[in-house]
Amino acid sequence: MPVAAIHSYGIWSILPPLLAIGLAVVTRQVFLSLFAGIAVGYWVVNDWNPIAGLVASLDACVAVFEDAGNTRVILFSVLVGSLIALIQRSAGVNGFVSFVQGARIVRGRRSAGVLAMAVGMMTFIESSVVCLVTGAVARPIFDKLRISREKLAYVCDTVSAPTCIMIPLNGWGAFVLGQLAVLGVAEPVPLLVRAIPYNFYAILSLVMLFFILVTRKDYGPMRTAERRADVEGKLHADGAQPMIADDVISLPPDPKTRPRAFNMILPIVVMVVMVPVGLAYTGYRDIDPEKAKTFWNVLGACSGSTGVLWGVTTAVVFAGVLYRLQGIMNLKEYIDVVFKGASALVPLGVLMIMAFAIGRLCRSELGTGDYVASVVSDNLPVFLVAPLIFVVACSIGFSTGTSWGTFAIMLPIALPVAQTVGVEPQMAVAAVLGGGVFGDHCSPISDTTIVSSMASASDHIDHVRTQLPYAVTVGAVATLLYLAVGLVT
Repeated sequence: MPVAAIHSYGIWSILPPLLAIGLAVVTRQVFLSLFAGIAVGYWVVNDWNPIAGLVASLDACVAVFEDAGNTRVILFSVLVGSLIALIQRSAGVNGFVSFVQGARIVRGRRSAGVLAMAVGMMTFIESSVVCLVTGAVARPIFDKLRISREKLAYVCDTVSAPTCIMIPLNGWGAFVLGQLAVLGVAEPVPLLVRAIPYNFYAILSLVMLFFILVTRKDYGPMRTAERRADVEGKLHADGAQPMIADDVISLPPDPKTRPRAFNMILPIVVMVVMVPVGLAYTGYRDIDPEKAKTFWNVLGACSGSTGVLWGVTTAVVFAGVLYRLQGIMNLKEYIDVVFKGASALVPLGVLMIMAFAIGRLCRSELGTGDYVASVVSDNLPVFLVAPLIFVVACSIGFSTGTSWGTFAIMLPIALPVAQTVGVEPQMAVAAVLGGGVFGDHCSPISDTTIVSSMASASDHIDHVRTQLPYAVTVGAVATLLYLAVGLVT
């Protein structure tokens, strides 16, 4: 964002995201809150002209589709709904639940939580896909064991972005490598790989999740939620407003169909395998032939959203063929289920449109991230550079609700600062990536947080409120680790 925009809007640049977050907490109406934040932002941009601001807000939502990557993300998110509906209708989910119970893989609340975490980590291709698949697989098991929907949402949210950012072979890795290449980094892949051990927030988030699931040492609002579910059998708190109803995201299986676990496992495996294939193809297609001799160069040039869209689409088609060969559903039934599943996630598509719109507003119109960074980044001692980069990235991620937007804002700032003061570049990159994921976890306007609430059929604000103490704990420890590393190096 040009410096002029920062000087022009200054502190007003943080009003739209703060308003959206505040309204979401007070009203529990995420749609209304996001659009209010967008509208106020465009009122600021249009000199507080309410009519011009409202028109610009609607135009901004439409303009989301001008970016092909945004369109692909919305499409594959909706298509994941189709895939989930297909595996539910084929009795694949029931078959998988029966398999893990029959094989005594799930013997109680601890093993159920660890299984959900494992499923999420194995579907590492994209954060929204991780949330939706984990929710679909784990929800019937968690419900049977009387585990709260808030805990399920916490698992979905925590296993998604931290896993995706730690594995370069997905859309997240492709995006970060592309950003590093644009910034002139000569060898982006080695830099990203060296940054992984220093991504303290992502690593500790997964460690914390595993610890909480195994020991059941919940604290804060999550402890209250778990006691309510276990003792009273209430999966939701009194007065909760789930993001989406159970009957919308849980399609009952055909009673005449025999439950088989492979009817769920095979389509998901196809999806996970096809994403790297799609990434590689788009990379080879769009890269100079000389650079294409190295796979990591190809990954840096690929389109992450294209790879994920191809993977999900292939899985949907494969599932249709697989179920037709078994006589589970004919072509008409298949098409009906595909559209029913997609329609169930139309609210998610609308929310993502608004999330993209407010992210673009904060990044490209108001300069929110640049303003926050400029306020806190002057005159830094060397040992404070990494922890402060992390804290600023956390603030931007929370304010804008987008980890990728935080990466785009902070990497061009963090790398030159690190080079100037003598901080290792992998430390700066890790601090940016971890901070972006932290903000993505905590912000009520984050797309990943919203998807987690939808995938678990949880009240959105209850999810944010119960997860926040865990995220803040991990964030505080990560900050201290960056400080410690800065002091000893």
